Amino acid sequence: MTAGTYDKALELNLDAGIYGTFAEIGAGQETANWFFRASGTAGMMAKSISAYDMTMSDAIYGKAARYVSAERLTAMMDHEFGILLERLAPRRGSDTRFFAFCNTVKARGWKDTGECHGWLGIRFQRQPGDPPTDIILHVRLLDDDGNEQMDALGVVGVNLIYAAFHHRGNLRRFVEALVENLSPGRVEVDLLKLGGHGYMNFDNRLCALQLVQSGLTDATMFLPTGEVVQPAEALYRRPLLLLRGSFDPVMNLHLEMIRGAREGFLGLLDQADTGRELVLCEITLQNLLRDAGVDPVDFIERADALQALGITVLLSNCPEFHRIAAVLGRCTNRPIGIILSIGLLNELFKPKWSENLAGGLLESFGRLFVKQVTLHVFPWKNRRTGELVSVENFMAPADCVHLYRHFRENRRIVGIACEDSDLLLHTGRDVLRMIASEDARWRGLVPEVAWPLAQSHAGARADG
Repeated sequence: MTAGTYDKALELNLDAGIYGTFAEIGAGQETANWFFRASGTAGMMAKSISAYDMTMSDAIYGKAARYVSAERLTAMMDHEFGILLERLAPRRGSDTRFFAFCNTVKARGWKDTGECHGWLGIRFQRQPGDPPTDIILHVRLLDDDGNEQMDALGVVGVNLIYAAFHHRGNLRRFVEALVENLSPGRVEVDLLKLGGHGYMNFDNRLCALQLVQSGLTDATMFLPTGEVVQPAEALYRRPLLLLRGSFDPVMNLHLEMIRGAREGFLGLLDQADTGRELVLCEITLQNLLRDAGVDPVDFIERADALQALGITVLLSNCPEFHRIAAVLGRCTNRPIGIILSIGLLNELFKPKWSENLAGGLLESFGRLFVKQVTLHVFPWKNRRTGELVSVENFMAPADCVHLYRHFRENRRIVGIACEDSDLLLHTGRDVLRMIASEDARWRGLVPEVAWPLAQSHAGARADG
């Protein structure tokens, strides 16, 4: 059975080998408060502090450009953990695992309607005398009421500390423990990083995958360097161009789609935004699912191939286009372009993508185009007849002809020109079949950096 928040706090309080500091800014001392409510607080808590005034906070942790940020959180952990070791390690360091729990949060204030979120982290020792281990996460507080947000924050804080000492060995268990004792929809955890002692070579993209798999967030992202980043910070006020796909394997076709779409997308941007656009390749969880579930190695390989091409990767659990548009719309107020094929455009008019919406198809498109979203559509070539289908001659369903015309006339749906129509003749499945049959033509369809992935996947399919 899942232990309650009070029970977790009590168990930690009574563990004579754990001792540390709480530093909380911006939403009360809600995590520390749980340990005060339980018995035996003095056995676990060395200090609790909350420096709300900016001048006081800067005097302790140094000046900060942004107070609710990963940089501020790291400065807090540096300071508090350093003091803890300096003052207490000589006396009890041989039998104590020290920790510093810190958070910096923006919760709902009076007449406040902005985004409520925060950074939480714990620096701790796995064993007495060990170098420190860091766990950092970013949360979005989804309750409308400030008091409820503070309550949720306190629960997540207790969960983080408890999981750090009890669930490190199982990533899925660790991730799902972060939201224990909270009803669904109260918080979103969209970033988790493990670092320091014991995690020097750990790939935090696995944390990103687990957050999406476990339903703690709809989307996470990482840069071409492999660094996991918080979407709202990385995408803030940037025009975005998104290509959705399975990328199994990455193909020259995908690069041609991006190139063609970028030309049209730049024409829609203001001069101030030109050159600031960011290309994202999105892999949805559904595109990773196979009979045995999600293969983490397969996921990392696909991400590696995209990142080797200098592309930022977005991982989501948003098969519906309007849902991914909503996620991106929370992160930027600049134009968003979504790249897709004629085949996917045709899918958007099918009822299955709007069957859970009261307004049906109109609501689905209304949500998709609610902000500055445009669809950039790549043509399709019929391999049997040679016919090229583009946005100009695409036949929308009979009851949507006028709707489609409206989107075209208002440049919500724009076409992408294809300079090499031969690229349209082959799919990713064709490539894998070519590799399996030792047909060397596949090398002309796949970027060289993606050849190892393509060969690996073709071999895995053949073995299966």
